[in-house]
Amino acid sequence: MMIDQFWTFFVAITLLTLFPGVDSLLVVRNSSRGGLADGLLTSTGICCGLFVHATVSALGISALLLHSAMAFGLLKMIGGGYLLWLGCGNLWQAWRGTEVASPALKGLPPRLFCWYRSLREGFVCNVFNPKTLLFYMAFLPQFINPQRSALVQSLSMAAIHFVIAMIYQGVLAALACRISRWFKTGRCRRWAEGTVGLLLVTFGVSFLLERRA
Repeated sequence: MMIDQFWTFFVAITLLTLFPGVDSLLVVRNSSRGGLADGLLTSTGICCGLFVHATVSALGISALLLHSAMAFGLLKMIGGGYLLWLGCGNLWQAWRGTEVASPALKGLPPRLFCWYRSLREGFVCNVFNPKTLLFYMAFLPQFINPQRSALVQSLSMAAIHFVIAMIYQGVLAALACRISRWFKTGRCRRWAEGTVGLLLVTFGVSFLLERRA
């Protein structure tokens, strides 16, 4: 088998995937905003970011990032700043009752732009998440056989994580679509937007305060 202690890895990564975090919140947010397609595309973007972390970890680049104060600080600023931007957008929407305008790409239909936006948000939030970088750096090497290719094994583990996360977040997106119907009225919707905005801002601050291992 490509992965050492496969079932131990499988159980551990499944339990960690089910633990709520910024990825789950983003899927719920975008599913409520644009429907199931937006939620699934957000999940796809998030899960594609896992392959970036796996590659970075296998090639040892993550070690350089963790030991470079400037590089790690830049990673935190991008990831945390992006979450703060999304969170403030939600808070503004909750306060004014109108969605923050986004400059659509030229020649891109509105529906296609919304899908692109959801995919981009998921990918950027995952790739620049210092917590995911720290997790992959510490977790994956425990299941790598040094006699085989570290890159292939890391990508294999990321692929398993991809499938598990897509299934879980797909169910989460479907539930969010159903529940969001209860918050269609003005006041309820604004309270929901404000709550999500505060949570995103909280995650953004936690990214900025993350320390190197």
